Amino acid sequence: MKNKRNEVRTVCYDQDLNIDAYHFEGIMQKFPNHFHDYYVIGFIEKGSRYLLCNQQEYQVNSGDVVIFHPRDTHTCEPVSGKTLDYRCINIQPETMRQSVMEITGEETLPRFTQNVIYHSEIASSLRELHLMIMEGERDFKKEERYYFLLEQLITEYADPFAYSISQNSAAAEPSTIVRSLCEYLEKNYAKTISLSDLSSLAGLSKYHLLRSFTKEMGISPYCYLETVRIENAKKLLEKDMPSIEVAYQTGFSDQSHFTNYFKRLIGITPNQYRKIFADKGKNI
Repeated sequence: MKNKRNEVRTVCYDQDLNIDAYHFEGIMQKFPNHFHDYYVIGFIEKGSRYLLCNQQEYQVNSGDVVIFHPRDTHTCEPVSGKTLDYRCINIQPETMRQSVMEITGEETLPRFTQNVIYHSEIASSLRELHLMIMEGERDFKKEERYYFLLEQLITEYADPFAYSISQNSAAAEPSTIVRSLCEYLEKNYAKTISLSDLSSLAGLSKYHLLRSFTKEMGISPYCYLETVRIENAKKLLEKDMPSIEVAYQTGFSDQSHFTNYFKRLIGITPNQYRKIFADKGKNI
């Protein structure tokens, strides 16, 4: 069994497709509840994980495909101490919108009907595309594989009545109070925010606020804030800003806290992430 010293984390940015590809090998890390601002399409190459996504429980194993929409809350941990080998691609909403336009002729964002697709042949297609990205393939065969993969996902697993992730049913929408709290956190993430601030803004007791927010969003207010901070930190790191400055600009109390939380959510350190675009996918 691989131990922590044998973990390999490889990240590559593909300029042709404008997507990130992640490859984790021998991972034991538990990832806390969080979300991303982009689509994640991945598969389990080896190992087994307990997954909680949008408050639904799953056990995913080798060959299973996972799909996260932007803002899908999720957390996972090892099953019986098994290490994880995992590959995924991350697609920004604007890139997804353009890709769907190419495939369907409609400028929309897809809403997939399943977060987990068990024992899917899509895993093989995704692995083939992922290897092309990791190997720096520049031939148009890579783009062909990318579009065919998305076409299959859209055709077989996208909800034809949910043309945009912003058009969910009213029952799935957060309440006005919780939505206003999310907007406040997203606007003021770089500032020091207290639970008292949020309580006053919502007109709720601290406990009632915590319970209502967590029930509706599937994530606590503090975890939501930290995730927003990390997503904004990534954008600054991609511009080659030093991590100490990024920590300051995104509201973290110190660089150590920033580094530790970044690695817990993303799987690599801020400095490793910052080097991705220059190093073009070396083992990190």
